[in-house]
Amino acid sequence: MSAESPGPAENAGPPPLVRLLQEFTLEANRYVDSAGGRNDMHRTDLNALALIMRHAARDEIVTPGVLRKELNLSSPATTALIDRLHRSGHVVREREGADRRQVQLRMTPKAYRDGGAMFLPLARHMGTAMDGFTPEELQIVTRFMTSMIDATVRAGEEAAAGPN
Repeated sequence: MSAESPGPAENAGPPPLVRLLQEFTLEANRYVDSAGGRNDMHRTDLNALALIMRHAARDEIVTPGVLRKELNLSSPATTALIDRLHRSGHVVREREGADRRQVQLRMTPKAYRDGGAMFLPLARHMGTAMDGFTPEELQIVTRFMTSMIDATVRAGEEAAAGPN
């Protein structure tokens, strides 16, 4: 085999399961773009709302700094994002607790209603698809997806750190 022509393993690409995960990610992104576009919301807006919702479910405070860090945004981009979400009625800024200087972000009932409406078709179709699996199969898939998310987070942290 010549040095210029790659071997069979190099031509194979990722394993079929990894290709399926890539395809799922692509289709999920397309859905978010479609659902957000119909509601004049950017993907970043929807990511921010999902992040705020996840933190709220854990009783954690979300500040502009948390949003900036977790979405990897600049300070001006974070301010623009929060302004858009505030204008659309999806987020309120509050100052609570001992440090009244700290701005906390909270989703509004409108955000929960709009988000539910946007993602209802996806939830309905996913629910129907999951009905075809046993509880044991879903337990295995849940464990697998949790591992894939953890692996993706670790890979993202490694990529952000750059070469050693």
